[in-house]
Amino acid sequence: MPSIPMTPAWKTTPSGKLRARGLELPFEGICGPHNAITDVAGVSVGYSTLIAGDGPLVAGKGPVRTGVTAILPRPVETIHEPLFAGFFSLNGNGELSGTHYIEEAGKFSLPITITNTHSCGIARDATIRWAVDALGDRYHDDFSLPVAAETYDGFLNDINGFHVEARHVIAAIDAAHGGPVEEGSIGGGTGMKCFGFKAGSGTASRLVRFDGEDFTVGVFVQANFGTRRHLTVLGKTIGADPDLPQVQSTAPDRELSSIIAIIATDAPFLPHQLKRLARRATFGIGRTGGMANHGSGDLFLAFTTASSGIGGGGIRNVRFVPDEDIDPFFEAVVQATEEAILNSLIANEAMTGRDGNLVPALPHEAVKRAHGLTA
Repeated sequence: MPSIPMTPAWKTTPSGKLRARGLELPFEGICGPHNAITDVAGVSVGYSTLIAGDGPLVAGKGPVRTGVTAILPRPVETIHEPLFAGFFSLNGNGELSGTHYIEEAGKFSLPITITNTHSCGIARDATIRWAVDALGDRYHDDFSLPVAAETYDGFLNDINGFHVEARHVIAAIDAAHGGPVEEGSIGGGTGMKCFGFKAGSGTASRLVRFDGEDFTVGVFVQANFGTRRHLTVLGKTIGADPDLPQVQSTAPDRELSSIIAIIATDAPFLPHQLKRLARRATFGIGRTGGMANHGSGDLFLAFTTASSGIGGGGIRNVRFVPDEDIDPFFEAVVQATEEAILNSLIANEAMTGRDGNLVPALPHEAVKRAHGLTA
């Protein structure tokens, strides 16, 4: 595999926030040029972020700390065409719509959206509205079952205020672009926390060479899970350090937690194989200290952009990586999931939300010190 020269996108987000590689952490594997899900050609990411108000919670008024993330698996011109996909639920205390059809037929179409728990329905419905309005004659199906997912942001956000509207979902879809991806408290990840630190949106990628071809595996996470004492950064458990800043709240933190992982690849796989890839996100989460707590919705979707022309109309021929040769792709999913979670934590800042609840940022120096990187 040809070496990929390090780019600024490996170390910082487009807004200049440090990513995990900006701390010189020794990650395994070779990432793509942007170290993002958008390294899979044709995949794009867009956000709509809602931040407003401070002080005591007034339902329907705020404070607001939420948003929407849109992941487009294909360019808009062909986004109505189905792709092979697979789904896995590690712990089902959450929602990812469209999974019944994915389990039945092994495919899906249209943008993927991720938001807060009580806005998942409007994200789904607004995606259909966007398709009807934006695609015109290219969109002619009688019904749609788009993918919409959620994690809980009620510790910081007025989650029962229903601040996410159809226009915000459509704006996130319309804002989707390739290239470097912003991370941290943005889009659907705006109000999220992970291991008691501010988290949210994160992404990473890995390159895999197989049978003379170079393929990409990209992962995007909305990270909102984990118990503080379990936090592990590349094998170093740092969450139990009593000197780390703590969550501040006037009421008990119920640690309602979840993680959504979206896995994209340009390698040719069949639906049952994509389900197997999705399942491997489990190990990336476990590397960071996640244990799929009872209250956690740990839901993973994998798709391949290599599938085309798989709708009705006659016999189709497809190619695929044999199951016996799938292990390097499993490894890529594990590595990219772990790094995406750490990026969501490291490319972040402390946030105060409803009722003055404060979620601190993960101190960069503590991460570096655990790996002997502090001078």
